[in-house]
Parts: sequence; structure tokens; C-alpha cells
Amino acid sequence: MTHPKQQRQLEGMRIAILVTDGFEQSEMTEPRKALDAAGADTSLVSPKKGQVRGWKHHNPADRFEVDVPLQQAAAHEYDALVLPGGVVNPDALRIDEQAVTFVRDFVKAGKPIAAICHGPWTLIEAEAVKGRTMTSWPSLKTDLTNAGAHWIDREVVADGPLITSRRPDDLPAFNRVLIETLLKLHAHA
Repeated sequence: MTHPKQQRQLEGMRIAILVTDGFEQSEMTEPRKALDAAGADTSLVSPKKGQVRGWKHHNPADRFEVDVPLQQAAAHEYDALVLPGGVVNPDALRIDEQAVTFVRDFVKAGKPIAAICHGPWTLIEAEAVKGRTMTSWPSLKTDLTNAGAHWIDREVVADGPLITSRRPDDLPAFNRVLIETLLKLHAHA
């Protein structure tokens, strides 16, 4: 439970959540709820215009309105980036040059990036994992290791501005570390 005084501590922070169809729904909705409750302004950013569709494991789930088309989004307008997983979503994003550039711009600026499940696939394409300690869905271990990351099996790993988790069960820890990281950043702003 969040103390009432802490609820709006991220007021004024803008967070991009990059998705396309096929994201694991809880890996978008749960961090978004936590960020919104802390006072942040979250935006669903997508290369797809209109709506994107979440998934619950292997089944199509709800549709969500895209707040900002990727073509109109710029990393400098945001304080942090969230990369939900699912299999289809990051697999599509990692071959979308605009999406990879968007992620790479967050990396270059040293801004926090929180990726869960298969979300780190896009980080590999953005050349953001070399030398980093990370976790992910277990099937990405070899991909991350081959890209130069040190992979460990833990519910959440924070390595500088990079926060990673394995799966939906890890969302409470993922959200806690994401909020803590942003509070530190906000305190120094």
C-alpha cells in the first residue's frame, strides 16, 4: 500500500510505454497503473496507429488506444521507457527501425528503461545490453549472453538505468524497482 504522501511523487514525469500488437497485457497494464498512481504521465507509443491489442499468454485480449504514434514520439520528451514483453510484440518492434532508434535514443541519453519478459529483444537490437547484468524470460538467456549481457535468474535486476524482470509473476518487484528508480531520478531533477 502506498502512503498518501508518496502517491503523487512522480508528478511531472512522462513515461513512454512502447508496444505493438501482441504485448503481454499485464506487463503493460500493471506498470502503467503503478506509474499513474505515483503521479507519472504515461503514454502508449506504437508504430501502429489507432489501437493495439494485448494478449493474455497465448490468447488475444483487450484493445488499447495508442496515445502517441511512434512517428511523432521523441525520447527527449520522456523521462523513462517501459518495454512490455509477450513474444509477438518485441519480435515485431526489434525489426522496426523507428522503434529501435527510439529505444537507442533513451539508451544514449542514459534514461531509465524497464523491460520485462521478452522485452529485452528490442534492447539487443538497440545495442543496449553489452556489459549489463540482466534477466528476462528464460528463452532469451542465450540471445542476451551472445549480445554481451550477464544474464541471471532473478525476479528483478537493476543495472544502472536498466531494469529487467522475467515474467508477469515478477510484476510487483518490477514495479517497485521502477518506481524507486524514478523517485531517485525525480529527486535529483
